Amino acid sequence: MRALVLSDTHRSLNRVVKLLYDIGDEIDLVIHLGDNTEDAAFIKQNFKLPVLNVAGNCDHDTAVSDELLEEVEGKKIYMTHGHKYSIKYGNADALLYRALELEADICLFGHTHIPFLQVIRGIVVMNPGSISLPRGGAKACYGILKIEDGEIYPSLVEWR
Repeated sequence: MRALVLSDTHRSLNRVVKLLYDIGDEIDLVIHLGDNTEDAAFIKQNFKLPVLNVAGNCDHDTAVSDELLEEVEGKKIYMTHGHKYSIKYGNADALLYRALELEADICLFGHTHIPFLQVIRGIVVMNPGSISLPRGGAKACYGILKIEDGEIYPSLVEWR
């Protein structure tokens, strides 16, 4: 299983479409980590890919949850935008504690628009950055999460 991990696309649908045309045949699932849930709905409607998504701080009046725990290929994936965990202020402790509490194997978040990938206390922690509005000197970026034979292979991909 190979998942495309996106966050903070902020209605830049032209970039979303271009990326999905570039790599859509190589992925089995799209995970969208908020800002904007309408973009996740657009992907669901226009591409033949399953989509998991959570709401972000810019997603008002939505029925989409702000966190989600899903088992994929035998691995628990915890997804959140991150804004409710003060992730933008440089402290990931609350987010990590939540992932530990849920016994997650993978913790995915967005909000900062800055890519991040590390294994912390046995949990793969990833922020895919943003393909639309990168910040902090980062380039446009997305994540790939591959789960194969019980192993997790995460990566960040800079994109034009």
